[in-house]
Amino acid sequence: MTAIEAVPQVPEVPEAAEADPFDVRLARRAPRVLRQFNAAGVLDAADVHVALRLHRLGGADEGDKAGEAGEAVLLATALAVRAPRLGHVCTDLATIRTTATIDVELPVDLQALPWPDPEDWARRVAASPLVASGEGDGTPDGHPLRLVGTRLYLDRYWREERQVAVDLRSRAAQDGAGVDTDVLTRGLDRLFAGPDPDHQRLAGASAVLRRFSVVAGGPGTGKTTTVARVLALLLEQAEAAGSPPPLVALAAPTGKAAARLEEAVHEEASRLDVSSGVRDRLLATGASTLHRLLGWRPGNRSRFRHDRGNRLPHEVVVVDEMSMVSLSLMAKLVEAVRADARLVLIGDPEQLASVEAGAVLGDVVGPAADGLLMRPPARQALAEASGHQVRAEEPPAGTAIGDGIVVLRHVHRFGGGIAQLAEAVRRGDAGAVVDVLGGDTGDVHWIPADVGETPTTAALRPVRAAAVDAGRRVTEAARAGEARAAIEALAGFRLLCAHRRGPHGVSTWMGRVESWLAAEIDGFAAGGTWYVGRPLLVTENDYGLRLYNGDTGVVVAAAADRVAAVFERRGELLELGPTRLAAVDTVYAMTVHKSQGSQFDTVAVLLPDPASPILTRELLYTAVTRARRRLILAGTAETVTAAIERPIARASGLRRRLWEEEAPAGG
Repeated sequence: MTAIEAVPQVPEVPEAAEADPFDVRLARRAPRVLRQFNAAGVLDAADVHVALRLHRLGGADEGDKAGEAGEAVLLATALAVRAPRLGHVCTDLATIRTTATIDVELPVDLQALPWPDPEDWARRVAASPLVASGEGDGTPDGHPLRLVGTRLYLDRYWREERQVAVDLRSRAAQDGAGVDTDVLTRGLDRLFAGPDPDHQRLAGASAVLRRFSVVAGGPGTGKTTTVARVLALLLEQAEAAGSPPPLVALAAPTGKAAARLEEAVHEEASRLDVSSGVRDRLLATGASTLHRLLGWRPGNRSRFRHDRGNRLPHEVVVVDEMSMVSLSLMAKLVEAVRADARLVLIGDPEQLASVEAGAVLGDVVGPAADGLLMRPPARQALAEASGHQVRAEEPPAGTAIGDGIVVLRHVHRFGGGIAQLAEAVRRGDAGAVVDVLGGDTGDVHWIPADVGETPTTAALRPVRAAAVDAGRRVTEAARAGEARAAIEALAGFRLLCAHRRGPHGVSTWMGRVESWLAAEIDGFAAGGTWYVGRPLLVTENDYGLRLYNGDTGVVVAAAADRVAAVFERRGELLELGPTRLAAVDTVYAMTVHKSQGSQFDTVAVLLPDPASPILTRELLYTAVTRARRRLILAGTAETVTAAIERPIARASGLRRRLWEEEAPAGG
């Protein structure tokens, strides 16, 4: 029995696919093993075609021409091509059999597919002329694939992962230069007053003392508050030394997140106990997207004006919403930041990761999510500056990445059942999650029903009541021309779905909410497309109008029988003629992914079927933590448990490189 035939076979093409000879999902002329994995939904036709092209360009034999070994290498190549499409950086040949997911819902037993024996598979792949094995010295060698242990990468992603690890480990091992400890301690006493500010004081001190730091934590834990104070501390260091103030860059992966970071820093600066000079500098600090910061070139997604040969001029670079940053973008960032600059990352490693390949923040925080992991010198310096005892464990030998990582846990924005539920989801404790949902917390209401099967059941009355109440308040304020009240009412409620389409999706529930409002509100949607009270969602950045993808607004009545689209920016109202808006949708519901970075007083979450491939622990955590005061969660116990037991497991070697291995030289 051969390695390829070592497990039971499955039909080459499922019956559903045979019925449609024009199904574009299927690569019908591919070698047999690729057709099987393609028909099962593990591989897309594009994965198969790219793998075949790589083998042709590399001069390797294909499939049946090369026999068992050729098919094994072709399968590995196709899986490596597939990986980034699904958010993975690489494919682990040792575990892919048990971790593979499918793109479509088909009745196929993935374990019955002809998976090669992992050890033999890795040996055959290593022998392929398309593959370079081991870490090498970092210089290009022309191989399109790289095998490190059992992890198979497309060469580009291996280089990016390797370089990010080299840069971060080098930066993490260095202290921040020129810190006056006495000035820092006095600043910490003034800006982080109180007995034990849940590590905020430690995070603030660490970001000043270290060249690389991470301020992590969930919504409402004070991350941006801490960062605003860090910037104040750094400005005070410059004042005390008689030096020019450091050049600071604030950035985020999206325009919406950048605008919110800027607003949060300015809001905190206005109330800090600092000199007028420091306050003025903070209020003058703007934020941009990472692409704008790096010098995005239109028409070229992979190259920026700032790189290793043309570094950013900034001495402090702060990046918010790091959970959304992909490996490729992180690689461009770390190579562009000056070696002597401070790099401060902010984000929640428990949230949904980037839609592109990698889970960078989760890999960087790694085991430090469970407690401080710092070397003795870093721990001592932090204790001396902060005046607090630092309870930290020893990190793995030879690693300094944890010296600047502090995770904030105390939630200031919400409490009660929402906080209990979020923490239980974060821990992956399905029993505790169900207990909280079934308890009487007052702020969490559970509807144990599948909304796709029972969309009109009486159990959904709380969702309908919340949606109608919010819609009525928005409409009444908008009709009265009370723009601020309309904006505030819009932020009072949001319906969140996991999918865009289908019975559990935004498109379905958008129509359902509109039908509820039409039945309950007289004259609802009168006036055509730009009807008064219409909630708006911006879908593309418009820098000229200062509107960003994800911003929300309301159409309100204006003078002279006109209407205006109103948005809020830095606490001020931005009023625009509707015809100036190029890309907006109506927003009675939105996806959980789209809601990242936002919070609402009341949130209704409609969970999908337990078999949904995007139902994960991170999706549930992100959805739950969007609510400030009240959460309505609709989904069966089976669905909730499935989400808890399915954490996102993105194949990547970055965590191991940062926390376990010696950093490779060069790069």
